[in-house]
Amino acid sequence: MSEGTQPTGEMRVAVIELLGVLAYGEITAFERLAEDAKMAPTVDDKAALGAMAVAEFHHYTLLRDRIAALGADPAEAMDPFVVPLDQFHVHTAPADWLEGLVKAYVGDGIAADFYREVAAHLDEVSRDLIVEVQRDTGHSAFVVGAVRSAIERDPKVAGRLALWGRRLMGEALSQAQRVAAERDALSTMLIGGGAGPGFDLAEIGRMFNRITEAHQGRMAALGLAS
Repeated sequence: MSEGTQPTGEMRVAVIELLGVLAYGEITAFERLAEDAKMAPTVDDKAALGAMAVAEFHHYTLLRDRIAALGADPAEAMDPFVVPLDQFHVHTAPADWLEGLVKAYVGDGIAADFYREVAAHLDEVSRDLIVEVQRDTGHSAFVVGAVRSAIERDPKVAGRLALWGRRLMGEALSQAQRVAAERDALSTMLIGGGAGPGFDLAEIGRMFNRITEAHQGRMAALGLAS
């Protein structure tokens, strides 16, 4: 697709589906961070998570407006993803403050890497928007500092959090693949066909290698084994 070209036909459907899952993901991230703030040990920690939640809601508004600009109803675009994303968050509900931080950093990071990879095949406006809303909002340093400080105070938590990070990796990748497979337009966009050039098998392998390497880097930043 040429630079600046608006998506049409099946590609438009695929873009709207991708923006829909992202938009609902941002709403759930906003809700999750606001809820996790209740477990924060200090007022400063509560404020930090509150700022992260505000950033996620701002991302949602950008995605909502783009869906509307493509002539679709944002609520309808998000609706197919409500149940699968809600189920994902039920299966990966953090047990405490630290697990919530790791999920916000590692789990959301895996999803962001995947969607940035997929965005390479989109029209310029949608691609740039996805890159923008998946960009680090500057809060990673807070998460890394908090987790590392917790490990310094009690080294035993590192093993538990490392296992949690590995579980998040598996769950996040499975969820992304499942959501794409259940939506015909998204699947066609990923593997090629009427909705766009797609990825060949070798490119898909390289994509998941890059996602895995980025995950390992985030785990290392937290002081955790991947």
